[in-house]
Amino acid sequence: MTKEFDLAALLAERGAERYELHARHLNHQLPRMLHTIGFDKVYERAEGAHFWDADGNDYLDMLAGFAVMGLGRHHPVVRKALHDVLDASLADLTRFDCPPLPGLLAERLLSYSPHLDRVFFGNSGTEAVETALKFARYATGRRRILYCTHAFHGLTTGSLSVNGEDGFRKGFAPLLPDTAIPLGDLDALARELRRGDVAALIVEPIQGKGVHEAPPGYLRAAQDLLHRYKALLIADEVQTGLGRTGRFYAFQHEDGVEPDLVCVAKALSGGYVPVGATLGKDWIFQKVYSSMDRVQVHSASFGSNAQAMAAGLAVLSVMENEEIVANAAAVGERLKSRLTKLVDTYELLADVRGRGLMIGIEFGRPKSLKLRSRWTMLQTARKGLFAQMVVVPLLQRHRILTQVSGDHLEVIKLIPPLIVDTADADRFVDAFTEVMEDAHNGGGLMWDFGKTLVKQAVAHR
Repeated sequence: MTKEFDLAALLAERGAERYELHARHLNHQLPRMLHTIGFDKVYERAEGAHFWDADGNDYLDMLAGFAVMGLGRHHPVVRKALHDVLDASLADLTRFDCPPLPGLLAERLLSYSPHLDRVFFGNSGTEAVETALKFARYATGRRRILYCTHAFHGLTTGSLSVNGEDGFRKGFAPLLPDTAIPLGDLDALARELRRGDVAALIVEPIQGKGVHEAPPGYLRAAQDLLHRYKALLIADEVQTGLGRTGRFYAFQHEDGVEPDLVCVAKALSGGYVPVGATLGKDWIFQKVYSSMDRVQVHSASFGSNAQAMAAGLAVLSVMENEEIVANAAAVGERLKSRLTKLVDTYELLADVRGRGLMIGIEFGRPKSLKLRSRWTMLQTARKGLFAQMVVVPLLQRHRILTQVSGDHLEVIKLIPPLIVDTADADRFVDAFTEVMEDAHNGGGLMWDFGKTLVKQAVAHR
């Protein structure tokens, strides 16, 4: 007789096999990597900005699932919304009706950017980018998209075509005919626009890789240039949107910037149901969906599903009622200010940058001979190893989860849940200070781990 499905029993019986199951059936390099850097923890539960292991130890999350968990984990308002929508037994995804939840969520989203008119709902950030690329090409009648070096816009084929990281692109050619230009280089933008075949420029107001912000005035000037040549500005706010930088959208830090298309995802999900959204101007949507024959010319099987829409509505409600954007601005400023003061104290610390709760901590070549020789050893083996040396003791000794900002970068990116408070910020700075003190004083365990990383890097060349 077939047993009735019991999730709790299944997890109790098989949960301890988690790493073995991944190694056997999923990406086999993930558990290998986690074992190598000592991140092979077993977290039993989570709430807000914290995890707990089986021994009851609490861990501070400064990663937020790569910015997905904007409200932290298991926010009660989002949980209730999902229970409510399931209990309502709605006739969902019939595809031949107009349910209210997508319209209501679109209305709320658009209220934060009044210059935009319509929304397409997909299931992820990369789908939101793919939608923007397709809409820009169709609306302008041109094929080429410009993107910035070091950008990250996703890993599906279209978004990979505008991904500025060679490591992600390698082996997947041919991609779409798109062109990279340096972030902030208006001359390069103008040069490409003069060729007359550019549909749009897609840009992250603050790049996730390395946490590099567009220079002051760049977005407005780029927008004016693009419009002069009848091309579009696409703002990728998948990571920076929904309050991450201390404004609802990061492009709002610069006056007069009104992108033609805006991509959001991640935090809109509440950490539960995948959702992506592409917001755009009416005339663009009118061109794409120009007749009833084209009503399904761009769609997504699970787009606008009731659970995702309910989660999104709940997220926006919480953001307003709990003043999440203001909290991100205030706590982020405290965190950045305290970290910046350490730059003059520790020669291995080169820079602290970012906005709100999106902060990059960059390490650089020290001046003292002893530290410089150790730094050179790591750099010779593989750039980025020192940053990895820092995130490991933050987790192992201080129970704080962070990660490097990108491959081959000596940068740690802090993107915690937007609900973190000043105590969480101070806990991170105090722990980080101890790690830096240890590194500068030649702490054995840290540099010994560095030697292990060097051996791993050399072995995999």
